[in-house]
Amino acid sequence: MSVASSGYPGMASSSVAVRTQPDKARTERAHRKQASARFEHLQELFDKSFKAARVGIWECSLPDQTLTWTDTVYELFDLAPQCPLNRDDIVALYTPESRKKLSEVRSAVIRDGEGFTLDAEIVTAKGVPRWIRITAIVERVGGEPFRIFGMKQDITAEKTMFDHISRLMETDALTGLASRAKFEVTYNQICGKASGQAHTLLLVDLDGFKAVNDTLGHQAGDECLKDAARRLVSAIPDAVLVARLGGDEFAVIHACHSLTHLQETGSRIVKALECWVGSYPKKLKISASVGGAVIAGDMAAKDIFSRADNALYAVKAHGRNGFRLFNPETMAVSAA
Repeated sequence: MSVASSGYPGMASSSVAVRTQPDKARTERAHRKQASARFEHLQELFDKSFKAARVGIWECSLPDQTLTWTDTVYELFDLAPQCPLNRDDIVALYTPESRKKLSEVRSAVIRDGEGFTLDAEIVTAKGVPRWIRITAIVERVGGEPFRIFGMKQDITAEKTMFDHISRLMETDALTGLASRAKFEVTYNQICGKASGQAHTLLLVDLDGFKAVNDTLGHQAGDECLKDAARRLVSAIPDAVLVARLGGDEFAVIHACHSLTHLQETGSRIVKALECWVGSYPKKLKISASVGGAVIAGDMAAKDIFSRADNALYAVKAHGRNGFRLFNPETMAVSAA
């Protein structure tokens, strides 16, 4: 009688247990193999994704400053993969401004911080300008900084696109002067300074521009504005900013060395913008009304603008083609 057919329950159970042990081991090995394959696949995807995104991993041990990079970081700096790294040589590849910022934020987080993000400009080992985004985390052991590590990503294309958009926003498309948005940023910054070089706001309106548009057409009007912009810039080459606010309205921010200097500047603008447009019998005169106000650090930007605007309209009320300045002592507009 065979064991399997003997009918003894105990004998049959023992045989099944013996057979199932190898099956369980094979199943576990298969699961481990599948898990390992999945991990290797994900690791491959991770590496390829980082490479496609131009992201590399870096580490700097402290305090010996030993660098460890993945291949992508070498590529960002145009260095041969796995070549010896000296931190001083690498830091020298940063532009002076970025090098200074990197030193400041790095020292601060190593001293008492956790991490930072910095966009920095480098000139690679092959002389190629490039922008990289650095993210860093400080690891501490027993309260002391042990290493700093993170990612470096090529953001040159992003930075180029951002700068292009910024230039479009900050530049008047027709005249090439600063845009109203750029003017407001610069103007508010200067108004916010409590001390330093005194400045003046000059508001400029073209007299007779509407007649150019109505009589000669909008194309002639555009050419008139372009010509006025060129004349304005040429008349005041030392201006901090020359902007077109819209239509035939311009704004100038200029250093104010003295009242005499300010009067000369305003008069120079008026003289430069006086001209004739078109030809007989449709020959039209263009001139400029200019109002100014000194930028005082203790005044709100809108109040200074209002003073210059009042001075401008005083010129218009007295025949146009002239310059007037708001006098803070008399709180009134005075003839220049």
